Amino acid sequence: MKALPLTPELLRVARRVVWFDQPEAALANPVHFLTHVMVFSTVEDLQALRGIVDKDAYREALEQAPPGIFDARSWAYWNLVCNRHPAPPLPVRAGF
Repeated sequence: MKALPLTPELLRVARRVVWFDQPEAALANPVHFLTHVMVFSTVEDLQALRGIVDKDAYREALEQAPPGIFDARSWAYWNLVCNRHPAPPLPVRAGF
């Protein structure tokens, strides 16, 4: 996945959806950032990403999503948005 720019809008979104990390660090890992966007964003957050992040990037984030971020509702919604149906099972931690 391509790197995300450090724009003021994306830094604002990163500060809100990845509250436990520095915004610059959050944007340095696009898959991790986008998975958090897909679960915790607002409409305004998604509008800030419009034109920067395309559906392929969201699809890639779904394919590489680490376990424990998505809830069932967000997982179902974003798989539908990205034309992945039926949705695969939620990512799970190995060994449990």
